[in-house]
Amino acid sequence: MAYRPTERTEARKAAVRERIVVAARRLVAHGGYGEAQVAAVAREAGVATGTVYRHFPSKADLFAEVFRSASQHEVDAVVEAAAGGGSAPQRIAVAVETFARRALRGRRLAWALIAEPVDPAVEAERLVFRRAYRDAFAEVVADGVAAGELPDQDPATSAAALVGAIGEALVGPVSPTAAARDPESVIAALRDFCIRSVTGKEPIDVTA
Repeated sequence: MAYRPTERTEARKAAVRERIVVAARRLVAHGGYGEAQVAAVAREAGVATGTVYRHFPSKADLFAEVFRSASQHEVDAVVEAAAGGGSAPQRIAVAVETFARRALRGRRLAWALIAEPVDPAVEAERLVFRRAYRDAFAEVVADGVAAGELPDQDPATSAAALVGAIGEALVGPVSPTAAARDPESVIAALRDFCIRSVTGKEPIDVTA
């Protein structure tokens, strides 16, 4: 008779897999993908190296899962911020601030998510999540155009440009070799740039 895994067995496997992902994410957040070697991940998770490979056939598979897990937390935070009340410029300002503040608070993880050279499998995930950020901003831009709060523009194009600008602007500040900068000045400059980009006007206390 063929073996059929029980619900308890499947739950245990899922718990071990999650423990491995969490351990790898901690190591990436501390020292980047270079620090998250499989043996180090196994030690951090309290499992054997072979156990890691039973759940993830390769290091690239593990890193892709870590990227998905960490990026989803960040996307969710930005989506929640963008969905808040206020005008479209206010919502964009809050979303940009949320993105930037979280990145500057966890610089090493942000570098891993935004710019650290990665395996093609992880780079593919990076593109998926860039589109998720784009979609979040595009919805706000579309709402703003419909409400007359923003000039007529293509929401998808504007949103893609915003995401590109945010990511590029944060590469320097979150780089492991960058000198420390005042995070509030970085956030304010980036927020104001993004508001100018979609409104064509100087921002005037849009977060009030």
